[in-house]
Amino acid sequence: MPLPFLTADGVSDVDDDVDGDEILAHADQDRWRRPYRPGPWRVGIGALLLLLSAFMLLATMIIAFAGSWGGTVVCLVAALAVVGSAVQTLRVGVWVSPAGLRRVGFFVTRTLPWSEVGELRTVQQPVRWLGLPRTVQGQALTMSAQGGAEPPVLLTDHNADFLSRTEAFDRAADTVGAWADEYRPVAA
Repeated sequence: MPLPFLTADGVSDVDDDVDGDEILAHADQDRWRRPYRPGPWRVGIGALLLLLSAFMLLATMIIAFAGSWGGTVVCLVAALAVVGSAVQTLRVGVWVSPAGLRRVGFFVTRTLPWSEVGELRTVQQPVRWLGLPRTVQGQALTMSAQGGAEPPVLLTDHNADFLSRTEAFDRAADTVGAWADEYRPVAA
């Protein structure tokens, strides 16, 4: 059985025998997808939380072997809360699909159909640094709000995905804009 691999120029060494009726996983456009990769800060925070939860689960096992069931339950619940926090930390961001735009926060998720999404613009404004209360001057991808309200910020170049990665922020902003241009209904 030959093992296929991609060469340096991106060409596969195996003949393409794929049936035309087969749908590949990456071609499924109805799934919600993040139009950018999670940044190193977000992945690092998630990894540290998972490492902490591993130690907490080890402590849970030690407490269980000691016979203290009340302490075991408390440690297990705390460890599962840390695992849930790590997973939610990795999910935070902007997700898109043909159905609309989804802003996933740590506690709140808001989904807007493309018909409600206004103009997307990249603007210079004070942005929060890594989601903390401290603000710095940076770029933000904003969406025009209905009724003259302050436009909600979708992405910033100082969040956990794009800190020190301005090219990645520009690509992500362009990709979200391309999804909006493709799926937003055209006014007649």
